Amino acid sequence: MTPVSDALLEVTDVHRHYRLPRERLFGPRPVVQALAGVSFTLQRGRSLGIVGESGSGKSTLARLVMALEPPSAGQVRFDGQDLQALDADALRRARAGFQMVFQDPYGSLDPRRTVLQTVSEPLAVLHGAGRTERRERATEALDAVGLRAADLDKYPHEFSGGQRQRIAIARALITRPRLIVADEPVSALDVSVQAQVLNLMQDLQDRFEVTYLFISHDLAVVDLVCDEVIVLQHGRIVEQGHPDQMFRDPQHPYTRRLLAAVPGQSSSVAGAAGALPAP
Repeated sequence: MTPVSDALLEVTDVHRHYRLPRERLFGPRPVVQALAGVSFTLQRGRSLGIVGESGSGKSTLARLVMALEPPSAGQVRFDGQDLQALDADALRRARAGFQMVFQDPYGSLDPRRTVLQTVSEPLAVLHGAGRTERRERATEALDAVGLRAADLDKYPHEFSGGQRQRIAIARALITRPRLIVADEPVSALDVSVQAQVLNLMQDLQDRFEVTYLFISHDLAVVDLVCDEVIVLQHGRIVEQGHPDQMFRDPQHPYTRRLLAAVPGQSSSVAGAAGALPAP
């Protein structure tokens, strides 16, 4: 029997460029290079933070990992499969193994749909699950994130920001994925609520052996949840290592600038997280 690799996600020499509209009628179309030769491996059950300022390529990388768009060059492999080589049916089946949590917990939830409809939607789309199974699995997912079965028939406006993000995490969990891509999942929340959500994500990782790709502009936040950090600047990796090492002795000027930009946030978020019990 072939042994299972510890690598769940492999990104190899990935490039992504976009052609912009022509500035002149007969002129060439300008090209923007969003990613330029990014490579990394994410092991099962681990957490990798991708950090950088706006425009560094973080969200582009997230879209490529989620197979929402193809790389211009390079390869993204999930559980040994090249996602771009899969046909539509195979890609749909593979998507059950990786889900996403977005930045804005209110904007990512349809205000016209109940929590049950929102959380169970991936089951209907990816598995064709029936009504009874969807409700049972949605109840389990809500329980996992600290909400109640009675919340299934409510609407997003009836919840706080932190509760809405828990609903978004429940939606990501319902297919029992091996990988969750979290794109700025706490940046729209207050610091104390950030700590609650980060504690929840750590607890869920321990319980369900979830692997995280954690996208953020803030090294202080990824320090709390990630085993390793990659710093992106202009679509290139400029530094990679353990968060403790980066805080203690950052090697690249860009990393030092990111740390200097949030002098108080590290202690406030970390302190709030340490003061809260695990969810």
